[in-house]
Amino acid sequence: MVKGISKQVVVVNAPEEKLFEQAIFILKDGASAVSEEELLRQARRAVRNPGPGRRKLWLYGPAWACLGAGLTGLIWLLTSLL
Repeated sequence: MVKGISKQVVVVNAPEEKLFEQAIFILKDGASAVSEEELLRQARRAVRNPGPGRRKLWLYGPAWACLGAGLTGLIWLLTSLL
């Protein structure tokens, strides 16, 4: 439990209410110098865009499977020729 600390928060309603109703962002100490419109714009952008690294994760499984199959074939070929 934290006592004696007050933080500013921004609450943004989710655009698609499938799983989440709201996103709550806790502001850093220096965020009070930024306008309210800028805070809301950045919070809404963070809700819509989860991050750059989450889009192409489905490619890793097939890529590693193909690499493993290729290496297995190469090893089999080398052992059968020698």
